[in-house]
Parts: sequence; structure tokens; C-alpha cells
Amino acid sequence: MHLSELGGSEGLEHNPTLNRESAVALGAFGAITAGAVYLGARGTREAVSQGWYKRLKKPPFQPPGALFGPVWTTLYALIAVSGWRIWGSPAGTKRSKALGLWFVQLGLNAAWSHLFFRKRDVRAAAVENWALLGSIVAYTAAASGVDRKAPYLMAPYLGWVTFANVLSTDIARRNA
Repeated sequence: MHLSELGGSEGLEHNPTLNRESAVALGAFGAITAGAVYLGARGTREAVSQGWYKRLKKPPFQPPGALFGPVWTTLYALIAVSGWRIWGSPAGTKRSKALGLWFVQLGLNAAWSHLFFRKRDVRAAAVENWALLGSIVAYTAAASGVDRKAPYLMAPYLGWVTFANVLSTDIARRNA
């Protein structure tokens, strides 16, 4: 399978060197995303296993715990591919800005998990979630000026984080 079938830059299938470079870059974006997941998840298992998370007062629209793993796995894959698509676009200030915002949203994603689960500061996490949401919107807008498919890959993430924002804010309100 050629990377172009993943929605990559057109023409890669005709240039094996670029196809290899693109495969390495896709792997790098996947690894960077996995690194952010690792940093964010360090305290999650502990908070859940020790019962802290279970003791929080949560709204009735809280999704079942089993849903989070598959949803986030899918979203992180889409985030990585979106960033990779921007990387594969022609160099320039628009691309640089979009890549910078990609890294910002990924860092804020990891920071939310750290604040919520490791620091157990639900109010700070709710506030930080607003910054995360803004960074996703900013990245998506910047990406739309660079690549036509990359912003669509972020749409499910944007929707989920919008929902998570409502959820996080409500949990902070109920546990203040």
C-alpha cells in the first residue's frame, strides 16, 4: 500500500524515496503523539485504580469507561495523520504556523490528563480544557489553509473535546 492511499501527498507512489521519507515522517508523528499519550496517561491508571476517579461526582451523561480507550486511540491516530499531512505540504509560513499549533494542541492534550488525573485538580483541568479546545480550533483553521484533508481529520477530535469540555466543567462544578 502506498502512503497516498492514506490520504497523503499526491504523487508519492511515483517516487520511492519520498514515499520512504513520508513513511518515516508518519512514524515520527505517530511516535510523537504516542509520547504525548504516555505523558498524559502516567497518572490516569493510578487515579482510576486507587478509586479517586470513581469517587468523583459525575454527570449522568458521563460515557462508560470502556468507551474512552477505543475513542482516544482513534482520535490520536487521526491527530497524527493530520499533522503528517501538514508536514507533507509545501514549506512556508502557513505550514510552519499549522505545525506549531499542532504541537501546542498535543501538549495541551497531555497537560489536561496531568492536571486532572495526576494533580487531581479538576478545576484547573476544566480551565485548561478551554485552552485545549481553542488550540484545536486554531490548528484546524491554520491547517485548512495548508491542506484540504487535514482539518477534516481533526473534526472528530474537535467534537470529542467539545463534549469533554462540557463534561470536565460539570465535574469541576459538582466536585468544587
